[in-house]
Amino acid sequence: MIEPILLTATRVLTFDGTRGLTNATGFFFERGGRLFLVTSRHVMIDKPSAHFPTRIEIELHIDADNMARSAMFSIPLYQDGEGLWRQGRDGAGGVDVAAIEIDRAALPPTAVYRAFTPRHLQDVHDDVEVGTSLVVVGFPLGFHDTLHHMPVVRQAVIASSFGLRFQGHGYFLTDARTHRGTSGAPVVMRITDRATAPDDLPWKLLGVHSARLEASNIDAQVDEVLGLNCAWYADILMTLTEAA
Repeated sequence: MIEPILLTATRVLTFDGTRGLTNATGFFFERGGRLFLVTSRHVMIDKPSAHFPTRIEIELHIDADNMARSAMFSIPLYQDGEGLWRQGRDGAGGVDVAAIEIDRAALPPTAVYRAFTPRHLQDVHDDVEVGTSLVVVGFPLGFHDTLHHMPVVRQAVIASSFGLRFQGHGYFLTDARTHRGTSGAPVVMRITDRATAPDDLPWKLLGVHSARLEASNIDAQVDEVLGLNCAWYADILMTLTEAA
């Protein structure tokens, strides 16, 4: 049995034409019969680092009986010079989350994946205590089970008040050990009462991992890294996946 949570995340490779650029993490989100790939906005475009990919590839399982079989699936990022992904803004500025719709008809007919839905989103007004245990599902430094093409999970806890936007931004903090390549990973909380789970994917989607956060006055010679991270609230997906 493969745990469904492992099938929600996929490895994302970015390209400028045929030239490989970076690797990251994405996950599947389904709404109203439409399928989206979600990742960090800076995976799609990042002007400060001159990162301008023209397409991405994701890895898909293609045989439910043999997880060692996979295929790469290419997704163009532009059409007629216009970006195909959706990104959002809030009162504090840009939100580092992006969603791009996947043409289901173009997917391999035997593709195996799991998708979060609006029912998996955690209401920010619900009581989620600081210190609550979370997991981050992703591909740190591209590391994964290369035989079965599975992500790995890292433990995390909520490190700031979930009900308060940290310093006014649309994210909360997690305390976790993360690396490059984890950008775009789903940050999830286990549903302990299976009777309340929306389906056989008993996890709440709280956020989308973006980046490590360090103190501005850190001294690299004497201070350890904080180990804190930004996780953008996942409810932005309700805006990014609205019907056009």
